[in-house]
Amino acid sequence: MEHRKPPEYVLEVQGGPSSIKDIVKGVLHTIFFHRYFPSIRPSSLEVLDLTLPLVSDQELETLIDTRVGQLIRQLSSTSSSPKEGSRGEMGIRFYEKRRRKSGGLGGWLTGTGKSEEEICWEAWKLVITLTTPRTEAGRLFEMSIQRSLLSCFPERMTVMKTEAPALQKTAMNIVKIVNKDKDHIPPITTSETNPFPYEIILSPRAERDGRNLGLF
Repeated sequence: MEHRKPPEYVLEVQGGPSSIKDIVKGVLHTIFFHRYFPSIRPSSLEVLDLTLPLVSDQELETLIDTRVGQLIRQLSSTSSSPKEGSRGEMGIRFYEKRRRKSGGLGGWLTGTGKSEEEICWEAWKLVITLTTPRTEAGRLFEMSIQRSLLSCFPERMTVMKTEAPALQKTAMNIVKIVNKDKDHIPPITTSETNPFPYEIILSPRAERDGRNLGLF
């Protein structure tokens, strides 16, 4: 049986300590806005004076907040050289449910006993860099400094001027991708509220939770 990997889109995301959380949340919501098919109430998120789409769904918002919080802690705890910036990765995967083609025997042999399996049809990878102005590197990683204090550093202001254009470019890139690549989106064959399960993970690997990465 031929195995075809799902398309994976890689996005470079960066931001300073006071804005990286909102930037990553904005990017995640922008992706889900174009890949979340249940009916939602239109809403928006303001990040760096940019208006980005917001998926107003409690379960998804909670998941995004949880994963972003984990990412921020990971970036802060693993950075031994703040002036060089710490990096992390976050992945999003969308799945479709398919009936197993093995007649059920494969599921019983593997201990799952399930007649359905989840096949990944699209993946996104965010390569995230925490940028830190050299003049405040040491202090930032010793204590939590508020945005008002950070604005006192000229170098920090220079970084801020680059963050908004970079975020806007990333958002436009997402729109360009979703408008261009549509043929791989599976048909909706279920009456479930959310036809396509999803997951958000840190440091994405080749496989996760026993789910299949690929189209058969």
